Amino acid sequence: MTVAAPVGPRPRAERVAPLVLLAGAVLLLSVLLHLRDPHRSGTWGLCPWLVLTGTYCPGCGGLRAVNDLTHGDVKAAASSNLLFVASLPFVGLWWARTLLDRWRGVVPARSPATSRRVVAGCVGFAVVAVAFWVARNTAPGAWLAP
Repeated sequence: MTVAAPVGPRPRAERVAPLVLLAGAVLLLSVLLHLRDPHRSGTWGLCPWLVLTGTYCPGCGGLRAVNDLTHGDVKAAASSNLLFVASLPFVGLWWARTLLDRWRGVVPARSPATSRRVVAGCVGFAVVAVAFWVARNTAPGAWLAP
């Protein structure tokens, strides 16, 4: 639930600027990943976790997934990093909702129940990420590996 209240004396452009800059940075990085293919070994460096342990971290394959998405290949992107691709709609919705709230000058309600839901969501995502991390490094979950 949101309550209509001015965010402060800051103008609208100032309120939305951080989110617009974030979107610009994501777009720029996506273009760079489109132009310099991370599927070629060593083009973007190596994953330190993979080098040190020989196992895949939850982020392994993320750059390849972005590259695949910039080419419109959702299936290949999901094959590179399913957790990343599956989380994109949630991140996109969060960004759009936050941008809309800032555009309108609305301050989200901060109740203890809302705070508990946010913490529960973060803990839930952390549990899913750890399960994904473990699963992609086992024989039955090898299909999750990049």
